[in-house]
Amino acid sequence: MAARLKEKYKKEVIPKMMQGEGFKNPNEVPKLVKIVVNMGVGKATQDAKVLDEAVDQLTQITGQKPLVTKAKVAISNFKLRQGMAIGCKVTLRGEKMYEFADRLISLALPRVRDFNGVPRTSFDGRGNYTLGLKEQIIFPEIKFDKVANIMGMDVTFVTTAKKNEDALALLENLGMPFRKK
Repeated sequence: MAARLKEKYKKEVIPKMMQGEGFKNPNEVPKLVKIVVNMGVGKATQDAKVLDEAVDQLTQITGQKPLVTKAKVAISNFKLRQGMAIGCKVTLRGEKMYEFADRLISLALPRVRDFNGVPRTSFDGRGNYTLGLKEQIIFPEIKFDKVANIMGMDVTFVTTAKKNEDALALLENLGMPFRKK
C-alpha cells in the first residue's frame, strides 16, 4: 500500500500545480526527493550515553537506523577533537520519506506548544526547506517518561524545485502548516 501523502501528491498536488503554477508537463512539477533529519548532540562530548539515546530516539521517530556524525575539526574551547561523535542523521527516501512527512505534518507539528505555523522564510534559494524542532517529544513514538534529555532536530525537505516559490507551493499543497502572512 502506498503512503497517504504520496497518493495525495499524485492525485491532487500534480493537477493543482499544473493548473495554478503553469507547469505544462506532470514531470515538470516539483517533487520531494528526500528528507534529512539531523540531531546535533553537543552534550555527547562529555557523555557518550546522550548520543546513544539520540540514536535510539531518531530510530524510533524515522524507522531507520541513523548515521553517527563526527566532528570535522577540533575546537579546544568546546573540548572537541576531530573525529569525535557529535550527532546523528537519517536520510529518508521513497515510501519512508512520505510516511515521515505525513506523520510530521498531521501528528507531530500540531502537538507543538503555542503552534501557529512553520516559518515561510526557511528556504535556501534552491527550493529546499529546513525546519527546526526544539524537542523530540512532539512525536507520538517517543514515550515522554523515558526521555532523559530534551533534544532538538533539523528536518530538511529536499525538492526538485528550482525556485523557493515552487517549493513553497509544493509544501503548501502537501499540507505543511505555514504561518499566515
